[in-house]
Amino acid sequence: MPYTELGITIPDSIWIGEVSRANPDTGFRVLAATANTATGVARIEILGDDPTTICEAIRGYDSVIDLTVFEADADSRRIQVETTVPLLMTSLQSSGVPLDMPFEVRDGEMTLEATIPQQNLSELGETLDDFGIAYTVERIQQEVESDSLLTDRQLWLLDEAIDRGYYDTPRRTSLVALADDLDIAKSTCSEILHRAEERVLKEYMTDVREIQPGGAATSD
Repeated sequence: MPYTELGITIPDSIWIGEVSRANPDTGFRVLAATANTATGVARIEILGDDPTTICEAIRGYDSVIDLTVFEADADSRRIQVETTVPLLMTSLQSSGVPLDMPFEVRDGEMTLEATIPQQNLSELGETLDDFGIAYTVERIQQEVESDSLLTDRQLWLLDEAIDRGYYDTPRRTSLVALADDLDIAKSTCSEILHRAEERVLKEYMTDVREIQPGGAATSD
């Protein structure tokens, strides 16, 4: 199955598209989301200088039924938003494309990464066109080993991070410096590393539990 990377431009008719363009330096990290034909619910982490004002702006949209704040810090909020026009989620779900969480929306743009059959990819393109959602195909690569633990991009970035001392103690480089050196956005760098770390750790713990079922944890 092909590994696909799409750059999706979220239209202003979807509230997160307009709000994120009005606040281009703020990240909207979608932690979980679901939708049907009538309503959608998403848990989102807002990362920016003025999250309170942004929350009030979101509440002002007619399509937003409810907004609940779960966690609040000086430069972030974790919220749950319920909407009546979940166009983005509906378009993705109706194409049968599993959406990897979390993903980030910034300045009206998001990156969709998925390994999906060609038929579903074609249906996704048609659905996005029907909903008036612009997109660009950033990358399509046929995966030779479907059971590979990490994608090529995750493996590349993880390898670079290790070589540059990001995982050393103490660290020889920071996330910001790593992203700058590799010419990618800090949020993108963080997201790719997080997904790679998640897969590696879960795979490792699965192996440990199979070898030592019910074993007690010990400290160093």
